[in-house]
Amino acid sequence: MTRRRPTRSVSADDLLTTLGRLTAQARQGAELQHARVELAEALQREMLPASLPALPGLSTAARYTPARDGLDIGGDWYDGFVLPDGALGFSVGDVQGHDVEAAAFMGQVRIGLRAAAAVAADPGETLSQANDLLLSADSSLFATCTFLRFDPLTWELESARAGHVPAVWATVDGRAGIAEDEGGLPLGIAPGEKYPVTRRRLAPAGAFVLLTDGVVEGPSFPIEEGLARVARLVGAGAGADPGRLATDVLEVAEFTGHSDDAAVLVLRHDAAPDRHAAHGTALG
Repeated sequence: MTRRRPTRSVSADDLLTTLGRLTAQARQGAELQHARVELAEALQREMLPASLPALPGLSTAARYTPARDGLDIGGDWYDGFVLPDGALGFSVGDVQGHDVEAAAFMGQVRIGLRAAAAVAADPGETLSQANDLLLSADSSLFATCTFLRFDPLTWELESARAGHVPAVWATVDGRAGIAEDEGGLPLGIAPGEKYPVTRRRLAPAGAFVLLTDGVVEGPSFPIEEGLARVARLVGAGAGADPGRLATDVLEVAEFTGHSDDAAVLVLRHDAAPDRHAAHGTALG
């Protein structure tokens, strides 16, 4: 006859010990997650510019909001700087992925764009040079981007797009639209990529708004509806304070139904001086 060992009862002490071990493991995991989020947020804060350039007749403002879930932070950026010839360069973009790696790559993209813009002839060449520079770094990430160059002498805005969301424009006389300009592949995909340049004369006063897809696209509505909402806002606020307009545009992200980070950059411009108004075609 086989004797069965009595079943060992689980004591309260055993349960408390197990619970304590599991709690400690969960706390350690939560602390690690929190530390990574804080690091990504710190990188994001340090890499976004503290201020944006402006000129008489051109005022600028930007807004950024981090993602609302997990480590979805670090991919979106905005930037603005003065070029060697006195023109102003502006960029908005979105790095594939998130977390600390995306924040670090975003910094590389921004630095690459600034370096390329200092020697490039136009925004298309700026994106081409930055694209080849990023590919030489052998990263697995890529980035979408729009780069602008504003010339205060000609009152001309040149733009090029690397797989990025279209910009939105409006004039104080009530016109507004979506800048569906021709573009190229995102940065970091293929070597030797070319980026067409679109040129606009900012003859009437108005606003030109760059943004990332976190503002206009999500489960709640498609990008077309998001862009249409932004166009209505920009059309109504083309003559408003750029900071107020940037805040209003960023709030569209609350309706998208997703938790991606989002960035907005507003260029609010006066009408071109009379000596420039007769040259070229007005915005829109």
